[in-house]
Amino acid sequence: MVKTNPVLTFFKKEPVFVIALLCAVVSAFFVPPSAAYWDYIDLRVLCLLFCLMAVVAGLQECGVFLVLAQKLLTGRRPMRGITVMLVLLPFFSSMLVTNDVALITFVPFAILVLQMIDKTQLMIPVICLQTIAANLGSMATPVGNPQNLFLYAKFQLSMGQFLGLLLPLTLLSLVLLAAACLIFGGKGELHISFPERVTIHRPKTLAVCAVLFVLCLLSVSRVLHYGILTGIVIVVLLIVRPQLLKRVDYMLLLTFVCFFVFSGNLGKLPAIREALSSILDRSALLTSAAASQVISNVPAAVLLSGLTDNWRGLLAGVNVGGLGTPVASLASLISLKFYLRSPESKIGAYLKWFTISNVAGLILLLAVSLLLV
Repeated sequence: MVKTNPVLTFFKKEPVFVIALLCAVVSAFFVPPSAAYWDYIDLRVLCLLFCLMAVVAGLQECGVFLVLAQKLLTGRRPMRGITVMLVLLPFFSSMLVTNDVALITFVPFAILVLQMIDKTQLMIPVICLQTIAANLGSMATPVGNPQNLFLYAKFQLSMGQFLGLLLPLTLLSLVLLAAACLIFGGKGELHISFPERVTIHRPKTLAVCAVLFVLCLLSVSRVLHYGILTGIVIVVLLIVRPQLLKRVDYMLLLTFVCFFVFSGNLGKLPAIREALSSILDRSALLTSAAASQVISNVPAAVLLSGLTDNWRGLLAGVNVGGLGTPVASLASLISLKFYLRSPESKIGAYLKWFTISNVAGLILLLAVSLLLV
């Protein structure tokens, strides 16, 4: 019997976490660990992710997604129409509930739908387009993503200034996404019927999870403090359905922690700060978009906002810069993790599709952004 290498097995299971951990460890050689590391970690993001993953797992367990899928799919439907629906759901919802929440909610739904209609060959393009949709749709509002909320407050922008810059990019993104859905969304028409009607089970758990989901949205909107939300979710689920806490993807949370450490350490290096400061004067747009590819757009927004007053270039750059590498927007890691948990997952094929589609979108939107900025 051939023994399996546990390290190799773990890497195959959690490749994103291993890469993030290596990046954090290497960066620690340049910036030795200290109490300042705690300042890198966005505890609010981690708590919201934890709560949302637990609550969405509860909604899945109660059959909410199955029932919704049956209602949306029953009858004669064009495959391209189904793809458009799956992609635009996170696009529009991310404007109000952030790109992270949109992907946590709708990527599992898309996987379920494609499995139900036996179209798993479309899983990679659909999930990649959903990820792009959530990252681009979220730039339409100040609350759509953390970097918008930060820069909106930092530069004391008016809604007119904000929309005047980002609304044209959002509308263009919608057109490009719709075109991509029509091109890559599959062919033909499906007549979909189900042998039996799915119903909601565990109605008490559903009621509890529905209330908790509303509380999550209130916390996303900063009406409810994330610490209070986390305490409520843990206590309530321990009483009602403790199994849901085991379904949280804790490795994803650790992946975020590693990337927070990596990006924080990069920002502490004087050589990098000086280089960024010098090239910001030439193009805040291109500099912020490029920095987002390495340290992600939220840390890039925080780091660069202290080095430039060009809010237009910075705001457009960190939003459009959410496209590109898987870490350009950490929300993209959520989609990748969900995909890797599906039986049909092929990480090489996914990363190839993800990279090509993201780079194409990044180039097109940067070209338009140069005109606007």
